[in-house]
Amino acid sequence: MKLRIGEKIKVLRRERDMTQEELAEQLGVTYQSVSRWETCTCYPDLELLPVIAGIFGVTMDHLMGLDTEAEQKAVAIYLEQFQQAISEGRIDDCISIAREGIQEYPNNYSLLNKLMYALFVAGDETGNIPNWRENIQKYDEEIVSLGERIMKYCPDQNIRLEATARLAFHHCDRGRKAQGRAIFDSLPPMSLCRENFQWWSLEEHEKLPFVRKRIEDAYSALDAGLFNLCYGDLLSDEEVAKVFEKKFALKKLIYDENWESSFFYNAQNYARMARVYARLGREEACIVTLQKAAEAAKAFDSRPEEGRISTLLLGEQTFRRSDHHTADDRPVCRILKDTWMAEQDFDVIRNTTAFQKIQKFL
Repeated sequence: MKLRIGEKIKVLRRERDMTQEELAEQLGVTYQSVSRWETCTCYPDLELLPVIAGIFGVTMDHLMGLDTEAEQKAVAIYLEQFQQAISEGRIDDCISIAREGIQEYPNNYSLLNKLMYALFVAGDETGNIPNWRENIQKYDEEIVSLGERIMKYCPDQNIRLEATARLAFHHCDRGRKAQGRAIFDSLPPMSLCRENFQWWSLEEHEKLPFVRKRIEDAYSALDAGLFNLCYGDLLSDEEVAKVFEKKFALKKLIYDENWESSFFYNAQNYARMARVYARLGREEACIVTLQKAAEAAKAFDSRPEEGRISTLLLGEQTFRRSDHHTADDRPVCRILKDTWMAEQDFDVIRNTTAFQKIQKFL
């Protein structure tokens, strides 16, 4: 087994904003010695290892990388607990789980990233978090601190980019658009992503899964753009209605007919589409679409713990009930009935038999 003590020292030192000279001074060695350790040219003397571990507040095993397997297993348990909690809208539990994991593994970036995410979601006004406004103020500085730490030191590119994008969004959400824009501008453009170039390096057995994953990712990006058109107050109601129609037609094209119960946003999108029809005075289309929202909500709430679908373009896909992320612990039927259907736009049909029938259906 190759020891990576030098690499670990470099990571720990940078996390603490410590220079090589400052570490060398504490150890009574030259900064050139520290530099040689970090480039793996040589190792520190044996008697220095406990001192180095003490300076960084880690165990000897952690410093030497010997507890990696145990850490991975323990972190996996924390991440599974976190995923279960976020799928049920238990945001406070998510925060507690992440903090507990970080207390045990303070330099694990998967856990640090999850904590940042949970603190960010704790300020979601669309969930049913009573103190979401207070959370925005309460966690602002910690979210920024975690994001900047992950951006600066995390060796995992995927985690680093995810946290970077979240930090930029957080700045924009808090009215610091210039800071958010600067961070967004530092991210690589879509044209430079690996999916645009990786095909030529693949073996034959890798090509079909690769192409299907690329179609899925491209569809997700396109669907996000359609979402922005539908929810961004950018178009007239007549145009938005047409975009919604195209949005659902595209989903059916990608997923064939096997998609109704797998996606939380089906119910939300149908409800929003019904609101647009209501504003346009298309009451019959409004009722039909609202019924689809109710059926989608029921299908999602009753989905199995694990389900599988098969489509031509995407192949076999597995959906777990716990894959869902939400800041709302209510069933979707309750959200539809108490929140989305309570919108003023539906007042024109609220007293109709058809509307009341949908409410009873839920």
